[in-house]
Amino acid sequence: MKELSLIALQGANSLGKSIKLVLDREQILSNLVLPIETRFGNGEGKVILKDDVRNKDVFILCDIGNYDCTYDLYGEKNHMSPDDHYMNLKRTISAMRGNAKKIHVIMPLLYASRQHKRKGNESLDCAMALQELRNLGVNRIITIDAHDPGVQNAIPCMSFENYYPTKIMLEEVLKNHNFDLPQLLVISPDTGAMDRARYYADLLKCDVGMFYKRRDLSKVVNGKNPIVAHEYLGKEVNGKSVLVVDDMIASGESMLEVAKELKKKGCKEVYLIATFGLFTKGIAVFEKAYQDKIFDGLYITNLTYIKKKFMNLSWLHVVDCSSFLKDIIMELI
Repeated sequence: MKELSLIALQGANSLGKSIKLVLDREQILSNLVLPIETRFGNGEGKVILKDDVRNKDVFILCDIGNYDCTYDLYGEKNHMSPDDHYMNLKRTISAMRGNAKKIHVIMPLLYASRQHKRKGNESLDCAMALQELRNLGVNRIITIDAHDPGVQNAIPCMSFENYYPTKIMLEEVLKNHNFDLPQLLVISPDTGAMDRARYYADLLKCDVGMFYKRRDLSKVVNGKNPIVAHEYLGKEVNGKSVLVVDDMIASGESMLEVAKELKKKGCKEVYLIATFGLFTKGIAVFEKAYQDKIFDGLYITNLTYIKKKFMNLSWLHVVDCSSFLKDIIMELI
Protein backbone atom coordinates (compact mmCIF):
# COMPACT_ATOMS: atom_id res chain seq x y z
CA MET A 1 0.00 0.00 0.00
CA LYS A 2 1.44 3.37 -1.03
CA GLU A 3 1.22 6.13 1.57
CA LEU A 4 1.56 9.88 1.15
CA SER A 5 0.53 13.22 2.60
CA LEU A 6 -1.09 15.79 0.34
CA ILE A 7 -0.87 19.34 1.66
CA ALA A 8 -3.25 21.75 -0.08
CA LEU A 9 -2.36 25.38 0.60
CA GLN A 10 -4.93 28.15 0.79
CA GLY A 11 -6.26 28.68 -2.72
CA ALA A 12 -5.71 25.05 -3.72
CA ASN A 13 -8.16 23.45 -1.27
CA SER A 14 -10.80 22.59 -3.85
CA LEU A 15 -8.33 21.00 -6.27
CA GLY A 16 -6.66 19.18 -3.38
CA LYS A 17 -9.95 17.65 -2.26
CA SER A 18 -10.66 16.49 -5.82
CA ILE A 19 -7.26 14.80 -6.04
CA LYS A 20 -7.83 13.18 -2.63
CA LEU A 21 -11.13 11.70 -3.83
CA VAL A 22 -9.45 10.20 -6.89
CA LEU A 23 -6.63 8.78 -4.76
CA ASP A 24 -9.20 7.20 -2.43
CA ARG A 25 -10.90 5.49 -5.39
CA GLU A 26 -7.49 4.05 -6.32
CA GLN A 27 -7.20 2.72 -2.74
CA ILE A 28 -4.12 4.79 -1.96
CA LEU A 29 -3.45 5.51 1.71
CA SER A 30 -3.34 9.31 1.71
CA ASN A 31 -4.29 12.09 4.05
CA LEU A 32 -5.22 15.61 3.01
CA VAL A 33 -3.54 18.25 5.16
CA LEU A 34 -5.04 21.75 5.23
CA PRO A 35 -2.48 23.95 7.02
CA ILE A 36 -3.58 26.90 9.13
CA GLU A 37 -2.40 30.06 7.40
CA THR A 38 -2.77 33.11 9.60
CA ARG A 39 -1.88 36.80 9.34
CA PHE A 40 -0.98 39.48 11.83
CA GLY A 41 -2.57 42.89 11.42
CA ASN A 42 0.47 44.29 9.62
CA GLY A 43 0.38 41.55 6.98
CA GLU A 44 3.08 39.27 8.36
CA GLY A 45 2.02 35.64 8.29
CA LYS A 46 2.71 32.19 9.66
CA VAL A 47 1.72 28.61 8.81
CA ILE A 48 0.83 25.92 11.33
CA LEU A 49 0.75 22.19 10.52
CA LYS A 50 -1.53 20.20 12.82
CA ASP A 51 -0.82 16.88 11.06
CA ASP A 52 2.37 14.85 11.40
CA VAL A 53 4.29 14.32 8.15
CA ARG A 54 7.23 12.50 9.72
CA ASN A 55 8.93 10.08 7.29
CA LYS A 56 6.23 10.55 4.65
CA ASP A 57 6.32 11.47 0.99
CA VAL A 58 4.77 14.93 1.10
CA PHE A 59 3.16 16.59 -1.92
CA ILE A 60 2.46 20.31 -1.43
CA LEU A 61 -0.18 21.67 -3.81
CA CYS A 62 0.07 25.42 -4.38
CA ASP A 63 -2.01 27.66 -6.67
CA ILE A 64 -0.12 30.95 -6.90
CA GLY A 65 -2.81 32.29 -9.25
CA ASN A 66 -5.72 32.28 -6.78
CA TYR A 67 -6.53 35.96 -6.28
CA ASP A 68 -9.77 35.16 -4.44
CA CYS A 69 -7.90 34.53 -1.18
CA THR A 70 -7.89 37.60 1.07
CA TYR A 71 -6.48 38.79 4.40
CA ASP A 72 -6.74 41.93 6.53
CA LEU A 73 -3.91 44.44 6.17
CA TYR A 74 -4.10 47.45 8.48
CA GLY A 75 -7.87 47.13 8.52
CA GLU A 76 -8.19 46.84 4.73
CA LYS A 77 -9.13 43.74 2.72
CA ASN A 78 -6.12 42.63 0.67
CA HIS A 79 -6.12 39.98 -2.08
CA MET A 80 -3.29 37.47 -2.04
CA SER A 81 -0.78 37.90 -4.84
CA PRO A 82 1.50 35.22 -6.31
CA ASP A 83 4.21 36.55 -3.98
CA ASP A 84 1.94 35.94 -0.96
CA HIS A 85 1.18 32.36 -2.07
CA TYR A 86 4.87 31.66 -2.68
CA MET A 87 5.80 32.97 0.77
CA ASN A 88 3.20 30.68 2.38
CA LEU A 89 4.71 27.76 0.46
CA LYS A 90 8.08 28.50 2.04
CA ARG A 91 6.46 28.84 5.47
CA THR A 92 4.82 25.42 5.02
CA ILE A 93 8.17 23.81 4.18
CA SER A 94 9.66 25.47 7.26
CA ALA A 95 6.79 24.18 9.45
CA MET A 96 7.75 20.57 8.58
CA ARG A 97 11.01 21.04 10.49
CA GLY A 98 12.85 18.62 8.20
CA ASN A 99 10.64 15.67 9.22
CA ALA A 100 9.32 14.69 5.78
CA LYS A 101 10.89 11.81 3.89
CA LYS A 102 10.69 13.72 0.60
CA ILE A 103 9.10 17.02 -0.34
CA HIS A 104 7.43 17.35 -3.74
CA VAL A 105 6.02 20.76 -4.67
CA ILE A 106 3.11 20.66 -7.14
CA MET A 107 2.85 24.14 -8.60
CA PRO A 108 0.75 23.83 -11.79
CA LEU A 109 1.12 27.55 -12.57
CA LEU A 110 4.85 28.00 -11.99
CA TYR A 111 5.69 30.99 -9.79
CA ALA A 112 7.22 33.93 -11.71
CA SER A 113 7.27 31.82 -14.90
CA ARG A 114 6.76 34.92 -17.04
CA GLN A 115 9.93 36.43 -15.55
CA HIS A 116 12.06 33.52 -16.66
CA LYS A 117 14.77 35.26 -18.68
CA ARG A 118 16.75 38.45 -18.39
CA LYS A 119 16.93 41.35 -20.80
CA GLY A 120 19.29 44.02 -19.52
CA ASN A 121 19.01 45.06 -15.88
CA GLU A 122 16.05 42.86 -14.96
CA SER A 123 15.39 40.46 -12.13
CA LEU A 124 15.37 36.73 -12.76
CA ASP A 125 12.54 35.79 -10.42
CA CYS A 126 11.68 32.24 -11.51
CA ALA A 127 15.28 31.01 -11.40
CA MET A 128 15.81 32.58 -7.97
CA ALA A 129 12.62 30.96 -6.62
CA LEU A 130 13.61 27.49 -7.88
CA GLN A 131 17.04 27.78 -6.29
CA GLU A 132 15.47 28.97 -3.05
CA LEU A 133 13.12 25.96 -2.93
CA ARG A 134 16.06 23.65 -3.57
CA ASN A 135 17.96 25.22 -0.67
CA LEU A 136 14.89 24.78 1.59
CA GLY A 137 15.06 21.01 1.06
CA VAL A 138 12.52 20.46 -1.72
CA ASN A 139 13.34 17.28 -3.65
CA ARG A 140 11.16 17.78 -6.72
CA ILE A 141 9.26 20.55 -8.51
CA ILE A 142 6.17 19.44 -10.46
CA THR A 143 4.64 21.97 -12.81
CA ILE A 144 2.28 21.98 -15.77
CA ASP A 145 3.02 23.51 -19.17
CA ALA A 146 5.81 25.82 -17.98
CA HIS A 147 6.01 29.11 -19.87
CA ASP A 148 9.65 28.25 -20.64
CA PRO A 149 10.84 24.78 -19.53
CA GLY A 150 14.42 26.00 -19.97
CA VAL A 151 14.19 27.69 -16.59
CA GLN A 152 15.00 24.28 -15.05
CA ASN A 153 18.62 24.99 -16.00
CA ALA A 154 18.71 27.09 -12.81
CA ILE A 155 18.55 23.84 -10.79
CA PRO A 156 20.43 21.30 -12.94
CA CYS A 157 20.86 18.72 -10.14
CA MET A 158 17.27 18.85 -8.88
CA SER A 159 14.24 17.04 -10.31
CA PHE A 160 12.03 19.40 -12.34
CA GLU A 161 9.00 17.66 -13.86
CA ASN A 162 7.09 19.60 -16.52
CA TYR A 163 3.92 17.84 -17.69
CA TYR A 164 1.45 18.76 -20.42
CA PRO A 165 -2.34 18.21 -20.23
CA THR A 166 -2.56 17.94 -24.03
CA LYS A 167 -4.16 14.49 -24.13
CA ILE A 168 -6.89 15.18 -21.57
CA MET A 169 -7.72 18.53 -23.19
CA LEU A 170 -7.86 17.07 -26.69
CA GLU A 171 -10.16 14.30 -25.46
CA GLU A 172 -12.55 16.93 -24.12
CA VAL A 173 -12.42 18.96 -27.33
CA LEU A 174 -13.00 15.95 -29.58
CA LYS A 175 -15.81 14.71 -27.34
CA ASN A 176 -17.69 17.97 -27.93
CA HIS A 177 -16.88 18.54 -31.62
CA ASN A 178 -16.85 16.20 -34.59
CA PHE A 179 -14.10 17.79 -36.67
CA ASP A 180 -13.27 16.85 -40.25
CA LEU A 181 -9.55 16.37 -39.54
CA PRO A 182 -8.35 17.05 -43.12
CA GLN A 183 -10.11 20.44 -42.80
CA LEU A 184 -8.66 21.17 -39.33
CA LEU A 185 -5.71 23.46 -38.60
CA VAL A 186 -3.78 24.02 -35.37
CA ILE A 187 -2.49 27.58 -35.05
CA SER A 188 0.16 29.02 -32.76
CA PRO A 189 -0.64 32.62 -31.73
CA ASP A 190 3.08 33.50 -31.65
CA THR A 191 6.53 32.00 -32.27
CA GLY A 192 6.94 30.92 -28.63
CA ALA A 193 3.98 28.53 -28.74
CA MET A 194 4.96 26.84 -32.01
CA ASP A 195 6.28 23.61 -30.45
CA ARG A 196 3.01 23.22 -28.53
CA ALA A 197 0.93 23.76 -31.69
CA ARG A 198 3.06 21.30 -33.63
CA TYR A 199 2.53 18.66 -30.94
CA TYR A 200 -1.26 19.14 -31.08
CA ALA A 201 -1.11 18.92 -34.87
CA ASP A 202 0.98 15.73 -34.77
CA LEU A 203 -1.54 14.06 -32.47
CA LEU A 204 -4.43 15.12 -34.70
CA LYS A 205 -2.52 14.39 -37.92
CA CYS A 206 -3.43 17.78 -39.35
CA ASP A 207 -1.60 20.88 -40.59
CA VAL A 208 -0.12 23.62 -38.42
CA GLY A 209 0.24 27.38 -38.88
CA MET A 210 1.63 30.32 -36.93
CA PHE A 211 1.18 34.01 -36.28
CA TYR A 212 4.06 36.27 -35.37
CA LYS A 213 3.80 39.60 -33.61
CA ARG A 214 5.21 42.52 -35.60
CA ARG A 215 6.26 45.13 -33.04
CA ASP A 216 7.20 48.79 -33.04
CA LEU A 217 10.77 48.60 -31.76
CA SER A 218 11.01 52.39 -31.44
CA LYS A 219 8.56 52.48 -28.49
CA VAL A 220 8.20 50.84 -25.09
CA VAL A 221 4.74 50.60 -23.45
CA ASN A 222 4.40 48.86 -20.06
CA GLY A 223 7.87 47.41 -20.47
CA LYS A 224 7.23 45.97 -23.95
CA ASN A 225 7.43 47.04 -27.57
CA PRO A 226 3.80 47.49 -28.68
CA ILE A 227 2.37 45.05 -31.23
CA VAL A 228 1.70 46.62 -34.63
CA ALA A 229 0.08 43.61 -36.30
CA HIS A 230 -0.31 39.83 -36.14
CA GLU A 231 1.05 38.31 -39.37
CA TYR A 232 -0.01 34.80 -40.41
CA LEU A 233 2.31 32.14 -41.81
CA GLY A 234 0.80 28.87 -43.00
CA LYS A 235 -1.76 27.19 -45.22
CA GLU A 236 -5.00 28.71 -46.42
CA VAL A 237 -7.54 28.88 -43.58
CA ASN A 238 -10.67 29.75 -45.57
CA GLY A 239 -13.52 27.35 -44.75
CA LYS A 240 -11.51 25.41 -42.16
CA SER A 241 -11.91 24.75 -38.46
CA VAL A 242 -9.05 26.09 -36.34
CA LEU A 243 -7.65 25.36 -32.88
CA VAL A 244 -5.54 28.19 -31.45
CA VAL A 245 -3.36 26.79 -28.64
CA ASP A 246 -1.20 28.49 -25.98
CA ASP A 247 -0.01 27.90 -22.43
CA MET A 248 -1.95 30.74 -20.81
CA ILE A 249 -4.45 33.50 -21.44
CA ALA A 250 -3.63 36.62 -19.43
CA SER A 251 -5.58 39.64 -20.68
CA GLY A 252 -6.51 37.69 -23.82
CA GLU A 253 -5.86 40.58 -26.20
CA SER A 254 -3.37 38.71 -28.39
CA MET A 255 -5.46 35.53 -28.54
CA LEU A 256 -8.60 37.42 -29.49
CA GLU A 257 -6.73 39.47 -32.07
CA VAL A 258 -5.52 36.22 -33.66
CA ALA A 259 -9.07 34.83 -33.63
CA LYS A 260 -10.35 38.02 -35.27
CA GLU A 261 -7.74 37.77 -38.02
CA LEU A 262 -8.64 34.12 -38.65
CA LYS A 263 -12.34 34.93 -38.97
CA LYS A 264 -11.46 37.73 -41.41
CA LYS A 265 -9.60 35.16 -43.50
CA GLY A 266 -12.76 33.03 -43.72
CA CYS A 267 -12.35 30.38 -40.98
CA LYS A 268 -15.50 28.36 -40.41
CA GLU A 269 -14.95 28.11 -36.64
CA VAL A 270 -12.23 29.08 -34.18
CA TYR A 271 -11.67 27.36 -30.82
CA LEU A 272 -9.17 28.70 -28.27
CA ILE A 273 -7.24 26.29 -26.03
CA ALA A 274 -5.04 27.32 -23.10
CA THR A 275 -3.84 25.46 -20.03
CA PHE A 276 -4.36 28.45 -17.75
CA GLY A 277 -7.11 31.05 -18.01
CA LEU A 278 -6.01 34.02 -15.90
CA PHE A 279 -8.40 36.65 -17.35
CA THR A 280 -6.38 39.47 -15.81
CA LYS A 281 -8.67 42.11 -17.35
CA GLY A 282 -11.89 40.27 -16.67
CA ILE A 283 -14.16 38.05 -18.74
CA ALA A 284 -16.28 40.76 -20.36
CA VAL A 285 -13.95 41.17 -23.35
CA PHE A 286 -14.30 37.44 -24.10
CA GLU A 287 -18.08 37.52 -23.69
CA LYS A 288 -18.30 40.38 -26.18
CA ALA A 289 -15.95 38.63 -28.61
CA TYR A 290 -18.06 35.48 -28.42
CA GLN A 291 -21.25 37.45 -29.05
CA ASP A 292 -19.50 39.08 -32.04
CA LYS A 293 -18.67 35.55 -33.32
CA ILE A 294 -14.92 36.18 -33.16
CA PHE A 295 -14.43 32.73 -31.60
CA ASP A 296 -16.67 29.71 -31.00
CA GLY A 297 -15.41 28.27 -27.72
CA LEU A 298 -12.63 28.41 -25.15
CA TYR A 299 -11.06 25.44 -23.35
CA ILE A 300 -8.99 25.85 -20.16
CA THR A 301 -8.13 23.63 -17.16
CA ASN A 302 -8.99 23.88 -13.47
CA LEU A 303 -5.28 23.94 -12.55
CA THR A 304 -5.56 27.53 -11.40
CA TYR A 305 -8.40 29.52 -9.86
CA ILE A 306 -11.46 30.37 -11.95
CA LYS A 307 -14.41 32.32 -10.60
CA LYS A 308 -17.48 30.15 -10.06
CA LYS A 309 -19.70 32.53 -12.00
CA PHE A 310 -17.55 31.93 -15.08
CA MET A 311 -18.39 28.20 -14.98
CA ASN A 312 -21.92 28.78 -16.29
CA LEU A 313 -20.80 30.47 -19.50
CA SER A 314 -21.87 28.34 -22.46
CA TRP A 315 -18.69 28.99 -24.44
CA LEU A 316 -16.22 28.32 -21.60
CA HIS A 317 -15.20 24.68 -21.06
CA VAL A 318 -13.18 23.90 -17.92
CA VAL A 319 -11.34 20.58 -18.13
CA ASP A 320 -11.00 18.76 -14.79
CA CYS A 321 -7.37 17.70 -14.29
CA SER A 322 -7.61 16.05 -10.85
CA SER A 323 -7.17 12.57 -12.37
CA PHE A 324 -4.26 13.91 -14.42
CA LEU A 325 -2.50 15.13 -11.25
CA LYS A 326 -3.29 11.84 -9.50
CA ASP A 327 -1.54 9.94 -12.30
CA ILE A 328 1.51 12.20 -11.92
CA ILE A 329 1.65 11.58 -8.16
CA MET A 330 1.29 7.82 -8.62
CA GLU A 331 4.09 7.82 -11.17
CA LEU A 332 6.48 9.59 -8.80
CA ILE A 333 5.98 7.78 -5.46
